[in-house]
Amino acid sequence: MPIKVLVVDDSNFFQQRLKEIINEHPEMQVVGIAANGREAIEKAESLRPDVITMDFEMPVMDGVTAVRAIMAKRPVPILMFSSLTYEGARITLDALEAGAVDFMSKNFAEISSDSATLKHKLHKQIKTIARKASSSASAPAAASRPARSASPSKAEPGRLKNRISLLVIGASTGGPVALPEVLKTLPANTPFPIVLVQHMPENFTKAFAERLNKQCRVKVKEAVDGDFLQPGVALLAPGGKQLMLDKRAGRVKVLDADARVNYKPSVDITFGSAANGYGDRVLAVILTGMGSDGCEGARMLKNKGSTVWSQDKESCIVYGMPMAVARANITDEVLSLKDIGPRILQEI
Repeated sequence: MPIKVLVVDDSNFFQQRLKEIINEHPEMQVVGIAANGREAIEKAESLRPDVITMDFEMPVMDGVTAVRAIMAKRPVPILMFSSLTYEGARITLDALEAGAVDFMSKNFAEISSDSATLKHKLHKQIKTIARKASSSASAPAAASRPARSASPSKAEPGRLKNRISLLVIGASTGGPVALPEVLKTLPANTPFPIVLVQHMPENFTKAFAERLNKQCRVKVKEAVDGDFLQPGVALLAPGGKQLMLDKRAGRVKVLDADARVNYKPSVDITFGSAANGYGDRVLAVILTGMGSDGCEGARMLKNKGSTVWSQDKESCIVYGMPMAVARANITDEVLSLKDIGPRILQEI
C-alpha cells in the first residue's frame, strides 16, 4: 500500500508541484489537496491520510491552528513547510509544539526547478515520519516501558563515575519538542555549563533559543563567538555554523561551516571538541533525530571516559541518531525522554 499524502497549501503552484514530486515516488500517492486549514481538517478526517504536508500562512484558517485541531481529533504525522525567516521560524516552532513532526524550507526557486536534492529530501522525510507513525500505532506507550541499559556503567547505580563539568546535548528531527522536556527540569543554579546542538537552519536557532529561554529556568541563548561557558547557562549552536569548545579560555568558538560537512551545526564536531577539552567530565545526551550525526563524537567522549546517554526508540520521533550510538555500543544508558531530565537532576 502506498503512503497516502494530503497536501495543504493555498498556492495552486505549490499544490501541483508537491503533488508531482510526491507522486514520482512509487511508494507514495497524493490522495487530496486542501487550500486552507479548515479544508485540511475536513479532508484529514474523510481521506485519512498517512502524512500531511502543511503550509502555515493560509486564508480562512492558518496552518498552526489546523495542526492543533487535527492532532486533537485524529493524530497524523504533519510535515510543515516554512519560510527561512525569523518570523517563519517562530511560527514553525509553534507548529512543532502543536504536534507537527518536522519541517522543510519553502523555497520557491528550489521547488520550481527539478531539484533532485529536494525530491530526495522530501521523499525521505515523508517515508521516515510515516514509518514512525506506523510503529507507534503497534507499540505499547513509551511511558510503560522501563529504562534500559545498552552497556551498563561500572559506576554505582544512579550515579556517574565522574563529576560533570559539562552537559552536551545533540538532537535533530523531534528535538524542538524533546529539548524543552529535558531542560525544563534543570534548576537555574545548575552547577555546570550546557551546550546544545540542534540541526536547524539559520534564523531558526535564534527564535528557538529565545523560546527555550522563556520556557526554562536555566538561561538559554544562541551562541556567538567568544561566549563564556558558565554554570546554569545553555548555549545553542547557531544554524549554518559550527560550534567548538575552548576549555582553556572557557569560551566557545563559532566558525563558518565547511561545505563538505553535511550538518551545520554538527553534533560530531561539538562533541569531539568537548572530548578534547573536558576529557572524562562530560555528560553527553543524544536525542531524537534522523541519521547518525553525533555517533563519532560520542565515541571520542566515551574513549576519554565520559558518559553517553541516548533516548529510547519508543519516545523518539525518529530513532536514528540515538540508534546509531546504541548499536555502536557507545551508550551507557538508554532512557525514555521523560526520564532524562530527572536522571540529570540526580547528578546535581
